[in-house]
Formats: sequence, structure tokens, C-alpha cells
Amino acid sequence: MGEGIKANVLLVDDEDQFLEALSSRLETRGYHVDTVTTGGDAIALVEGKSFDAIVLDLAMPGLNGLETLKRIKEKRPDLEIIMLTGHASVESGIEAMKMGAEDYIEKPVDLNTLLEKIGEAKHKRMLVVEKTRREEVKKIIHSKSW
Repeated sequence: MGEGIKANVLLVDDEDQFLEALSSRLETRGYHVDTVTTGGDAIALVEGKSFDAIVLDLAMPGLNGLETLKRIKEKRPDLEIIMLTGHASVESGIEAMKMGAEDYIEKPVDLNTLLEKIGEAKHKRMLVVEKTRREEVKKIIHSKSW
């Protein structure tokens, strides 16, 4: 990750104007942002690219947010996903958390809250990556007969 980039973020929402506005606000604050408008595009993008946080809309046509969350977690369980919706319900929030979402916030998005959630997701992801790398080093050390 380059100097000055606070986090790599993927925004997934079917509302183009919302994506444009939010990505612009994040980028001016030092975040690198990719955007997609469908769950299928999000799934394809995470196969080849790593993100510190994914902000995923719950209500999208076609592949909805919960199904997208499920498929991303099947491929990349290490990714931190923040669910976002304008149609919040306790049930959908609980379901998203059970499926592995890091957090759940409502539209309209309070930018400071979102920035805090992205920071928490990045920190959690860094801890997981660090633990995984330590385990890999241990395996390598134990496999050598020095």
C-alpha cells in the first residue's frame, strides 16, 4: 500500500450517485476506493484484489447484499465487510452479522461513523494477516532441519 493511503476500500451499491459522492469523500481523506454496482462485480473483483474494508449495500437488484456477503466470505473469509442499507431491519442486521459482516450501518451515512468502522475493519484485518504470517513462518521453521 502506498504512502498516505489510509485504507483500500471497495464500495458496492447500485446507486451510482451515492457511489460517486461517497468515493469522492473517502478519496479526499486519503483512502483508495474502488466502486462496483453489482454483487457479481464485487465477487469478481475480490478474487484478484485485496481490500481493507468492503462497504456493501444490502438492497440491490439481482444478487442482493446478503447473498453477495455469503459468496465473498466463501471465497475470502479474511475480508472485512460493513453492510450498508437504507432499509434497515433488526432481522437483516442480525442475519448479516451471523454471516460474517463486520458491522451494519444505515443510510444516510454519517461519514465519521463510516470512517471509524473502516478503521476498525482495517485494524482487525491487519491482526488476522499478521497472525496468518506468523503461523506460516512457524511452519517453515519447523519444516527445516537446521
